Amino acid sequence: MVLQVTNSPFSQEQAELLNRVLPTLSDAQKIWLSGFLAAHSHALLSAPQGGPALPAGTSAAVSEQGLPAAEAGAVPKEATVLYGSQTGNSQKLAKRLADRLQQQGVQVTLSAMNEFKPNTLKKVRLLFIVVSTHGEGDPPDNALSFYEFLHSKRAPQLDQLQFSVLALGDTSYERFCQTGKDFDKRLEELGGRRLVPRVDCDVDYDEAAAGWIDRVVGALGEQANAPAAAGSAQAAAALSVAPAAAGTPVEYSRSNPFWAEVLQNINLNGRGSKRETRHIELSLEGSSLRYEPGDCLGVFPENHPGLIGELLEETGWRPDEPVKAPKTGEDIPLYDALAKHYEITVLTRPLLEQIAERFGVTAIADLLAAGKEEEFRAYVRERDLLDLVRDFGLKGLPAAEFVPLLRKMPHRLYSISSSPSAYPEEAHLLIRKVSYEAHGRTRYGVCSTFVAERLNPGDTLPVFVHHNPNFKLPGDPEVPVIMIGPGTGVAPFRAFLGERAETGTSGKTWLFYGDHHFTTDFLYQTEWQRWLKEGVLTRMDVAFSRDTDRKIYVQHRMLEKSRDLFGWLQEGAHVYVCGDEKRMAHDVHEALASILEREGGWSRERALEYLSQMQQEKRYQRDIY
Repeated sequence: MVLQVTNSPFSQEQAELLNRVLPTLSDAQKIWLSGFLAAHSHALLSAPQGGPALPAGTSAAVSEQGLPAAEAGAVPKEATVLYGSQTGNSQKLAKRLADRLQQQGVQVTLSAMNEFKPNTLKKVRLLFIVVSTHGEGDPPDNALSFYEFLHSKRAPQLDQLQFSVLALGDTSYERFCQTGKDFDKRLEELGGRRLVPRVDCDVDYDEAAAGWIDRVVGALGEQANAPAAAGSAQAAAALSVAPAAAGTPVEYSRSNPFWAEVLQNINLNGRGSKRETRHIELSLEGSSLRYEPGDCLGVFPENHPGLIGELLEETGWRPDEPVKAPKTGEDIPLYDALAKHYEITVLTRPLLEQIAERFGVTAIADLLAAGKEEEFRAYVRERDLLDLVRDFGLKGLPAAEFVPLLRKMPHRLYSISSSPSAYPEEAHLLIRKVSYEAHGRTRYGVCSTFVAERLNPGDTLPVFVHHNPNFKLPGDPEVPVIMIGPGTGVAPFRAFLGERAETGTSGKTWLFYGDHHFTTDFLYQTEWQRWLKEGVLTRMDVAFSRDTDRKIYVQHRMLEKSRDLFGWLQEGAHVYVCGDEKRMAHDVHEALASILEREGGWSRERALEYLSQMQQEKRYQRDIY
């Protein structure tokens, strides 16, 4: 948002100053400043007319109803914050909420759902859930056990419970935020009362999540507890603003990405392969960005120029006409907006609903009608904005009104394939180009095609580090490690092994890798062979599915080696799986269960319980998509 005299209480000079300063602030600086301003505002509001502000800690705090806080109902002293997180976003937001509540004097229990004892739920009076939705509406791994408990007959009545849910998801998926919706509905069914309504967040979740946290804190009586918060903010202010602002380095993040220089971009597939897999090396020099093996790099891509050109031709829009940029609201050329700022390759229900309502497109409204869910799914599958414009005759609609309805371009997350110890101030990525035919046109993966066709050494790419606390090597370097990663799923395991090579770790390692053909698709072959020779990699089993009449995948190799695998599991080995969620991850899970049944003589139920226990103990971690 750009501040103006017409949309703010500031003078022209003040607005111009703020518009220059605010975009330069780091997240930490913004948080500090918000606390300082809150303290200052409280001091003004607490002062009797014509007199000085009451000192922090006096008993004059009032509720929104104008009653003393004690009479209006005290803020609960205890709260439980539970998170279910696959990649770490929900965990981060849950921690942010917990910190805010603690600042208000609330004692907080913060826990992953799989580490929370469900039988204690009936004692909880104030519960906050932050949870993502994985795959096609499924709970993340560390939320599954709690989710199943809550939806079972063992779940207690929760008549004394107040709760609120923050749901994370992706509107490009049909079952958007389904896990959060399920928790919200079930807690109400068990008798709980919503403190504030559930909020559903898209990929770009920052503003929505911050708003939910603010409403939660406000509902708990933020003003009543303001003296304590004011006191801490005033104490912080005493540290002096100028040195902190001047001495704080720029913090790069999703909202402020670092422009990393491309050092190398090569195709790892051999001549004759039907695949194109790019190994990209990026310089992080000067960024202060740090990562660990298992973390991801967020990348902001650009849309395909061919698609943009066809869209402009079909709509009749001029590439240089001004449209509003997302969030800032500043005018930018339409072509730049379509290339860098807005998503044009995916159709979602919210987008179609907005277009139908804004422009009165009855044919789209009819497609969205109740009872036509299957028809809607069939239409949006593998279609993009160009298809929508052509199919529903949307030519001539004003770009200035149409384009801001589009979803902001979402970032892409890729597992970092390099060890920070082996490649300081670099991050390597492994990205497979996606292209296919659908509905009479060639379709391109936005990011994969961008890096494969239009990203060259010397170019820069906006990136940020995404820490994933749920995909990390064991703390004890001597613990055996089993890694299962076909195709580009092998990326984090190159980082794992590279780190172990640099640190001289002697713990056993076993890699299962697969792809189409041995001769053309054996990614990082020389590195695996070197690490095998050096003993960094203890064992490696490969599966090349198109080299034999019968397709052989990694799960088949696991079953062939079931006896040895069972032995490693009994030794306490940690299992890591990275790659396709829909088929590979499911098949690998089934293979692990079958191995436990076959080699351990266990029942199916016991085998599945053992795998669930491994997940709770973080001995079985998955980075799947």
